[in-house]
Amino acid sequence: MDTVKQQPNRLESAFLGLQHVLAMYSGGVLVPLMIGAALHFTPTQMAVLISADIFMTGIGTLLQLKTTRFTGIGLPVVIGSAIQTVTPLVNIGSTLGIGAMYGATIGAGIFVFLIAGIFAKLRRFFPPVVTGSLITVIGFALVPVAIQNIGGGNAKAANFGNMTDLAIALVTIVTIVLLNIFAKGFAKAIAVLLGIIVGALFAACLGRVDLTPVAQASWFHLPMPFYMGTPKFHLSAIITMSVVALTSLIESTGVYFALADLTGKDLTERDLARGYRSEGLAVILSGIFSTFPYSTFSQNVGVVRLSGVKSKRPIYYAAVMLILIGLLPKFGALATIIPTSALGGAMLVLFGTIGIQGITILHQVDFDQDRNLMIVALSIGTGIGITVYPQVFQQLPELIRLVIENAVVVTSILAVALNIIIPGRTDE
Repeated sequence: MDTVKQQPNRLESAFLGLQHVLAMYSGGVLVPLMIGAALHFTPTQMAVLISADIFMTGIGTLLQLKTTRFTGIGLPVVIGSAIQTVTPLVNIGSTLGIGAMYGATIGAGIFVFLIAGIFAKLRRFFPPVVTGSLITVIGFALVPVAIQNIGGGNAKAANFGNMTDLAIALVTIVTIVLLNIFAKGFAKAIAVLLGIIVGALFAACLGRVDLTPVAQASWFHLPMPFYMGTPKFHLSAIITMSVVALTSLIESTGVYFALADLTGKDLTERDLARGYRSEGLAVILSGIFSTFPYSTFSQNVGVVRLSGVKSKRPIYYAAVMLILIGLLPKFGALATIIPTSALGGAMLVLFGTIGIQGITILHQVDFDQDRNLMIVALSIGTGIGITVYPQVFQQLPELIRLVIENAVVVTSILAVALNIIIPGRTDE
């Protein structure tokens, strides 16, 4: 294998780290943007929250990278704000107040930290027939998000799917594909980054890049604890966010297994417990610094697979970049000027790659056994279906909907349950 893919040098690691940052950046700022808009935060509050969110993303990623006795999964993971937290946080913030929203976040983080060891014991319920199904859905369930971004980001807009956005996305995709097929060594490893850059340059030639956000952004911002006020602890809100946190843990579990499969690491219960504790700590810190709950980002699995670089070194660089972006909003604004359609083109490749990673794991499964066929068919089929029509559960109680409207969670619950219930289970 290429030496770049084994242990990149510092410069190569920096570019690879930037590739990871760009892969997750739009998803990383999406949650504060959505919650802030719903709760009518001021522009100043939004700017501060986004900077703090990106800063804490870097801190949380470092917590996962460095393995200690109690924390750190020790895999090339990147964390970011969990999209499934948007609806419940908006509901809590609009009814009980902003303080209750952050109190519930801190409470959920403590809950995750305390149950990490217990949750890790579920490891034996995740054989390849389950993890393969889960990772397949993690990838393919995100494809609609990529398609929406390719069309411009807002499916309700009158100009959604305009020819300019489609052309920008196409240039990005073609660049990534050509580099993956024909490039060698480091150029191939950073194909996603180069594709996004080429797509952005093409968009600039078409007049679709606006530098105003960079000019208006401040040079420095230091995240402050309790910026939005003192947390308030309401039991109902904490229970709600703890349930949502469990869905994030399930999704993170799938990402852990995908990265373990790519890097050849055999995950133990202790590894998983350390990863969950780090995620719990990151959620606690997000509440303290007035940001939003985190989970492990699946986008970056695609980056690892496409680049072929299994080392944690680029992720350390990515974490440092995220911290610097959080401290220097003007640099963070540079990432925001990349057209949504260019990011969408890169996302389509990344998410499809994650789905293929799941299918690769499913190759280990004996489909001559009808039970395995039924487990995979029902869990993946239901997960993809819910991605398209999550409103199928709209008549159920809200607390239940918070869980089962998440395609990844439904897939994992179904796959685990069917693997236990259907006769003929073996240790795979």
